Parts: sequence; C-alpha cells; structure tokens
Amino acid sequence: MERDLIAQARTWLAEDPDPETRDELAKLIDTGDVAELGTRFAGTLQFGTAGLRGEIGAGPMRMNRTVVIRAAAGLAAYLKKQGHTGGTVVIGYDARHKSADFALDTAAVMVGAGLKAALLPRPLPTPVLAFAIRHLGAVAGVEVTASHNPPRDNGYKVYLGDGSQIVPPADAGIAAEIAAIASLNDVPRPSEGWETLREEDVVDAYLARTDAVLTDGSARDIRVVYTPMHGVGRSVLTAAFARAGFPEPVVVAEQAEPDPDFPTVAFPNPEEPGAMDLAFATARAAAEAGGAPDIIIANDPDADRCAVAVPDPDNVEGWRMLRGDEVGALLAEHLVHKNARGAFATTIVSSSLLSRIAAGAPDASYEETLTGFKWLARVDGLRYAYEEALGYCVDPEGVRDKDGITAALLVAELAAELKQSDRTLSDLLDDLAVEHGLHATDQLSVRVQDLSLIASAMRRLREAPPVVLAGLHVVSAEDLSKGTESLPPTDGLRYALAGDEAGTVSGARVIVRPSGTEPKLKCYLEVVVPVASAAALVDARRQAGEVLAGIKTDLSRAAGI
Repeated sequence: MERDLIAQARTWLAEDPDPETRDELAKLIDTGDVAELGTRFAGTLQFGTAGLRGEIGAGPMRMNRTVVIRAAAGLAAYLKKQGHTGGTVVIGYDARHKSADFALDTAAVMVGAGLKAALLPRPLPTPVLAFAIRHLGAVAGVEVTASHNPPRDNGYKVYLGDGSQIVPPADAGIAAEIAAIASLNDVPRPSEGWETLREEDVVDAYLARTDAVLTDGSARDIRVVYTPMHGVGRSVLTAAFARAGFPEPVVVAEQAEPDPDFPTVAFPNPEEPGAMDLAFATARAAAEAGGAPDIIIANDPDADRCAVAVPDPDNVEGWRMLRGDEVGALLAEHLVHKNARGAFATTIVSSSLLSRIAAGAPDASYEETLTGFKWLARVDGLRYAYEEALGYCVDPEGVRDKDGITAALLVAELAAELKQSDRTLSDLLDDLAVEHGLHATDQLSVRVQDLSLIASAMRRLREAPPVVLAGLHVVSAEDLSKGTESLPPTDGLRYALAGDEAGTVSGARVIVRPSGTEPKLKCYLEVVVPVASAAALVDARRQAGEVLAGIKTDLSRAAGI
C-alpha cells in the first residue's frame, strides 16, 4: 500500500507544472510522510454544481494547477460536445493565492482546445464575470474564487452561456470529461492566443448597468462605512457609489486592499464572529469625528455577497448585523414599493416572510428553490432573488447571480429614502413584523474535521426524526433526498412545527442539510410570532428567541451533534 502511494505521488509529481507544489510534494515523498500523502491522494476533488473548492496544495485532493488544468480541459471538451467549438469562454479571478495562475491556465487550455478565451483585466468581483458572460455573448464563464472560505482555499466556479451557474446534468457531463483525461501531456496549452479584456469592455459596462437598480431622482443622502474585507470589491463599489451620486463611503483602512492572507479576520466572512469588529470601530471613530454613519456595508472577498449593519445603542459594539433574511425582506419591500413586477424567489432555507411580502404585491409572484443561486437564477420571470447567506440578485437582466455591489446600492437607496422621513432600516423591519408577524430566524451550524460525523447526524435524524422541538409538535417531516413535487432531490430534511396552544407562536420550520462548500452541518430555523402592535415587539422578540434556543437544544440532542 505504501509503495503504491509513493508511486502514485511520483506519477503526479512528473506532470505537475507548478514549482511550488512540485517542491511540496517532493518533500513529502522524500520524508516518507505516508499519512499526509494518504490524505492528498485519498481520491480527487469532486466537480459538482459548486465547481471545485478546496485547500491549495499538491495532490488530487487539493486545489492546484494540475487539478485546474484538468477541470478546464473537461469543461472545454464538454462545451465542444454541446456544439460550442469556437465560442468564447470568459475567465475572471479574485486576489487569492494562485487565482491569477489558475485563470491563465484556464485561458491556455481553452485556446488549445479550439475555443476563444477572454480574460478579465484584473482581479474583480464575481458579479462582473457573471455580467460579462451575457454582455459578451460567451458560451461559458469561469470564476476562480473561494468566496469567503479560509485563506488557504481556492475554488473554480463555472457558468454556462445564460450567465447562470451550472446545474445537473451539466455538472456530471463536465465531471465525466475531466475523468476521461488520461494525462496532462494530452492537454494542449499554448503560451498565447487569448484576449485580455479592457476595463471599458467589462468594468465600465458593468458599472453603467448598475444604474438600472436605482430610481432616477431618489434620495442619495446617506453616510456609509464600507469594508471589502481584504477582497476585490472596493474599486468597483466605490465607483458605483460615485456614479450614482452617493457620498463616498468611509472605507475600513485595515481591510481596504486585497490581501490573500486576510490578516485581520479569522474567516473572511461577514457572518463570522469578529469579522466586522474593525468596521464597527471605524464607524464609532467616524461618529466621534462628527460624521455618524447611517449604515455599515460589507462585501465578502469576491463581492458577490453584501452584509449590512445598523446602529443599535443596546449592543456593546453600538451596531447590529442584520441577518440575511432581514436584508432580503427589506430589499423585497423596497422593490414592491418601486412597483417591481415578476417572480420574487428565495430558497427553502430562507425566511418565509418573502412569500407574505410578495402576496401583498399585485404584480409579484413567489417561488421557492433549493439552496444556491444556480437554482434561483433559473426561476421563470425572475425579478428578485435572495438567500439567507447574504446573497441578493436585484438586477437579474444584468447579473443572473448574487451581486454584492448592486445590492449595496439598493440598500443605500432604501436607507436614504427612509432617512428623508427620519426613519431607519430598523423601523421598516418593525413595520414588517407588525404587518406580517415576526419571522425570527437563526442557524445552528456545526463545523467538523471528520465528514463522517455529518453523515451520522443525517442518518440519525432520518431513522429517528424528532416529534417535539422546544415544546412545539412536529407536524410533518420531509426527507428531501426523495424530492418533492416542486423540488429535485437534495440531501436535506425539512420539519414543519405547529404553533403553541396559547397562540403566542403561530408556527416554526427547520431545515437540516450538509453545507455544499464547507465541512459543516447546517440547521436553518424559523419561528413566526404574531405581533399585535409595535409596543408588543419586545415581548415577541423575547418569545421568539426562547423558542429558537429551545429548538437548537432539542435538535442538537436529536442529531447527536
């Protein structure tokens, strides 16, 4: 077994085009580190609807140039079989380690396969790539990014010509072509032949499109603190704000420039504890200097997500992060107020409040999909989509994916309009709670080292589903792996809970699923509490918090996590 492992590693080493990962692998072979080699060669990174994502390093279970070249060659072969020989593939990349190398390798493979390749001019937000696909009439697009994953990770996201991320069966078709590649030596990789796009070809065109999300003559007086979280969003977002006539945001200085090591955060994700601390500190400093900010906006490193924080004197930081469901509801209400027409869509793990907002709009319908914008973007007649993980699509005709830049613009417009009436985003959330009931959401998320723990938890819940959570009876338990009338199969469980006898809770919902991009088991919780008036909101939030905490405790026990 050890001899086979060493031989496998030597074969990989002979093909690896990257001096860094070659040296890394050679040392593992020379020192006979069988345990580490066993981890690196335990299989291959699987190409799926999320593309590829993993830690950078040598071997087939890591992200590296060998894995990327194979993925690019598989994609090229798939596109040619679909009749796209000679078509253009647009390639974008962020500022993570190896992103530029992976993008150049992809361009070379596409040209070598008889396709055209167009490379974005510099590290840019993912939504710029998604926009460029349709803008340039490309047959596919690739974005090299690991979004908000840890610094050592990178990824490979694939879009087809409609500007949406791949879904089955395209993922399986591409994976089959990757598996058919016998040797890297069989993949032609010329040293030239691709086009590097100009700023005006894509960035300026994207910025011109961002104007479409705002209403001419709407309010612009809003003070914003902004952080790109060491990512690539700053230049595009500040340019979009300037075009729209918003005051220049105060940028968090320590996180302003792209840095693949993300030195100021444990995880470069606005949702993670501590990630927004510097933004809060910057906002407090601005207030002390006489320019109190109205809101804080954050992008994740590839700027496809948008986080929002609002002043909160009861919070020790002086600010409160809004949940993705709260921002999703605010943007939906804003669009309804702007007479938006079409489908309002969200995912099964997001709040059901969107369905109530859409029901009150004469020209809006409601749709629900599986998790991910690869599904949301394909809703017929889509006008607006969001998912609770801070992803919002407010201009599907321009970008059929989540877009943290245009979402930030729309949030700023809404906050400015409310400010004109001496109101805030928090006030509008209170209005929605009184009108539709308080839809309180929370998440139980468990990160594991051993993936088998996730499988064990899912198996335990399937074999012995809970019958009561936080004193609320489970009235239905669905195994989503079997699919439903409206949803394709997915590895997940959905529980509907009845309200309590006193009528203080009208119902609750729980979704349990493994994360598609991280080693996590995620449980999405929602409790709906009727609210008679604004004066009752304090008690309603307390009640909802107690029920959510109880569901977490009981669900953890039932899942054994």
